[in-house]
Amino acid sequence: MSGGASVRAAIVDYALGNLYSVAHACHQVGMAPEITNDRAAIAAADLIFLPGVGAFGDAMANLRRLDLVNPLKDLAAAGRPLVGICLGMQLMLGQSHEFGLHQGLELVAGEVVRFQNPLGPRGPLKVPHVGWNRIHRPAEPGDPWAGTPLAVVAEGQYMYFVHSFYAKPRDPGVILAKTRYGEVEFCSALRQGNIFAFQFHPERSAAAGIAIYAELAALARRGRES
Repeated sequence: MSGGASVRAAIVDYALGNLYSVAHACHQVGMAPEITNDRAAIAAADLIFLPGVGAFGDAMANLRRLDLVNPLKDLAAAGRPLVGICLGMQLMLGQSHEFGLHQGLELVAGEVVRFQNPLGPRGPLKVPHVGWNRIHRPAEPGDPWAGTPLAVVAEGQYMYFVHSFYAKPRDPGVILAKTRYGEVEFCSALRQGNIFAFQFHPERSAAAGIAIYAELAALARRGRES
């Protein structure tokens, strides 16, 4: 494929995802998205999105039923850009405590846990965490967002969240962004090599979120050309 051709984006359809909003965001930044659970189509893509809304255990059961677990692992190991959104981010981890203990894709070491009675300045906060909240850079030397899809986003940018559980990576070095919900500070974005994941929904986060999609397209284009 020539460098000027559209980035092919596979949006993994395992019956638990905000598929069409992701596809619309891809179209807005010039990508060519395909909603699919076909292994060959996913393998041919320049960029793979794993979205998700729903229960972790159901999601993993559907991925196994569709025989997508090992193909996704193989593509990640081969260096293909893989992007998790909301539940898709959580599926990247080793296990989740949602309605029991469930094994994840194990692409990123760590676990998924529930908000446990988060407290705000005026008392208990509702779970799920729904609405706009800020994302922040981790406190470390340099700019951890440089060269990532968050490079175009302002520190403290508001993004749109809908979730009751959150990822706890074992290695704090993979945490790309943090967010506070009451007294709980959680990982709201991560990066591990070619894997990027967001607990928030970039496609529902106005212009700043669409800018993240544009950066993902540019990243995939550079990877294809190299």
